[in-house]
Amino acid sequence: MFDVRRFVLTGIHSRSDSTADETHRMNITLINPNTTVSMTEKAVAAARRVAAAGTVISGAQPSVGPESIEGYYDEVFSVPGLIECIHAADGADGYVLACFDDTGLDAARCATEKPVVGIGEAAYHLASLVANRFGVVTTLSRSVPALEHNLMKYGLASRCSGVRASDIAVLDLETDSSAVATLSQQIDLCVQDGAEAIVLGCAGMTDLAENLQTEHGMPVIDGVVSAIKLVESLSAIGIQTSKTGGYASPRAKRYSGYLSSFAPKS
Repeated sequence: MFDVRRFVLTGIHSRSDSTADETHRMNITLINPNTTVSMTEKAVAAARRVAAAGTVISGAQPSVGPESIEGYYDEVFSVPGLIECIHAADGADGYVLACFDDTGLDAARCATEKPVVGIGEAAYHLASLVANRFGVVTTLSRSVPALEHNLMKYGLASRCSGVRASDIAVLDLETDSSAVATLSQQIDLCVQDGAEAIVLGCAGMTDLAENLQTEHGMPVIDGVVSAIKLVESLSAIGIQTSKTGGYASPRAKRYSGYLSSFAPKS
């Protein structure tokens, strides 16, 4: 079994009365499928800012796997750690997967009956509610095909004006002083493509959305906060993941070698 790094930040906002204490707590686990702690902390901080009174946000990430997820190869090796995080937080009311590729999302939904929302799918759906067409600005060019595939899978490809790559590596978002200017240039190109709203295509961009929205005078949507609000909504109205068909719990069987701990028990 892999170790899981976990920490908790409360999402309970200060209130002028005692109603916050009386509110039923909702526990949401935000899972960063890569192993970079600073990215997990950034995503949890963004989630905390928008969490409703009574929501507690727990951050989790695997201790093994890629330090960032940039393309199909990295995705494959991040999924076992992601599933281990789901198992370790089985008391949560819902889960957010903080990788814009929605890495392992289908497998995660098989692993639990609680709602699981990927930040990519969440951001696309929210963008479709406020604009006829939206553009996506992501990190490296190698990520573009995966995002285009997801847009087709979610039935939203026709609503997207295009996916543009900034060619900024995921971890460089935290250190590259020119990152905001580069993203802003790509947003301008999305507008030329016909975009009426922008989706930021990486969890590492979560702290940039507000300033970019002000600069461009149009909706700039971050997947982390979008996913948190969707999980809160699903949990609040008692909607769980369907266990009929594709998201049914996995059948019991043997897994060999170092993956033996992941073998479904029932």
